[in-house]
Amino acid sequence: MDPHEIEDTSDWLGSPTPLETCRHQLRMYENEFDELNLQLREAREKIFKLVEMHAEAIQQRDETMANLRTRSGEAANLRKKLYDLKISERFYEREAEKLRTMLNGLVAQPKTPTIEH
Repeated sequence: MDPHEIEDTSDWLGSPTPLETCRHQLRMYENEFDELNLQLREAREKIFKLVEMHAEAIQQRDETMANLRTRSGEAANLRKKLYDLKISERFYEREAEKLRTMLNGLVAQPKTPTIEH
């Protein structure tokens, strides 16, 4: 037997022909292509969902920021009112003290303590 003929298995029973080998390889490539297309489609769907979630998060953030700006303005107004009330309170306390002093000067204080019955 010639040593070159040892590697030739084309006449063996059950060995695929070169055409069958090519067809088998083609089917394997087609299956891999189909699987990759499926994975690509799923990845695109996930990306689309992530983009939608991101858009919703941006919208919620913007709404929250607008709400925060509104509440911040309301808080500033309330702080201003509180400041004005404190100023008014101090003014009225001084006025009340002046009136007490005037009243004490007008009313004679008893020299002896009175006994209540």
